[in-house]
Amino acid sequence: MSGNASGTSGTKTVRTDGGRLVYRAWGAEAGRPVVLLHALGEDGEDWRGPLISQLAADHPIYALDLRGHGDSDWPGDYAMARFREDLLAFLDALAIDRAILIGHSFGSFVAYLFAQDHGDRVERLVLEETGAMLPPAEPRPLPERPPGEPRFDWEVVVQWCAQRNAPDPAWWDRLPEITAPTLLIGGGETSHLPQEDLVTMAERLSHARLVTIDGGGHLVHEDRPKEFAAAVVSFLAE
Repeated sequence: MSGNASGTSGTKTVRTDGGRLVYRAWGAEAGRPVVLLHALGEDGEDWRGPLISQLAADHPIYALDLRGHGDSDWPGDYAMARFREDLLAFLDALAIDRAILIGHSFGSFVAYLFAQDHGDRVERLVLEETGAMLPPAEPRPLPERPPGEPRFDWEVVVQWCAQRNAPDPAWWDRLPEITAPTLLIGGGETSHLPQEDLVTMAERLSHARLVTIDGGGHLVHEDRPKEFAAAVVSFLAE
């Protein structure tokens, strides 16, 4: 894929074969690039806070609106392969050879599935409140659609729910192939996500460790922003 970058009003745009991707850029002009991948229903603005402040002096930072979210295109095709292709196109468009990927929830799935196929493009992974991509004991119901006009395409949720209920076995089987050092961050007992999922993930990944930030819930970088930023900065300094 190929693309080019442009933009105004605090956001920039990459145009790829898969459509238009909007992103925000902060931080240093040089250094190891950091790409932030938001959760389902969010966008790149979700990352503003202490993490940006802590990383900006040493890293160029990019926060994407994933396809179907925010100001990026809403093409209607939300197979996980499309998100991986978008991320590859984004890195190519900005001439980023290797990046540190930081993903929250849905964004963490995008990050580690990308790392399975493009390990040479990933320097380190941070997976916040991620989960084991195994078939659930019972199918997860489709959530109730929120009122009003959300800043994301509801079809993303519909298609993600279907994929989560019948995940590709390779998503789990290929976890040990990820060679990038990986930090998993869990929110402890206040999270709705089974924390044993993160333990299982850490055990299956080749070079991973788990940090639990009690009281972080599912939104660790929002509910415990200073502790989250400190954990990430410490990991990247190793």
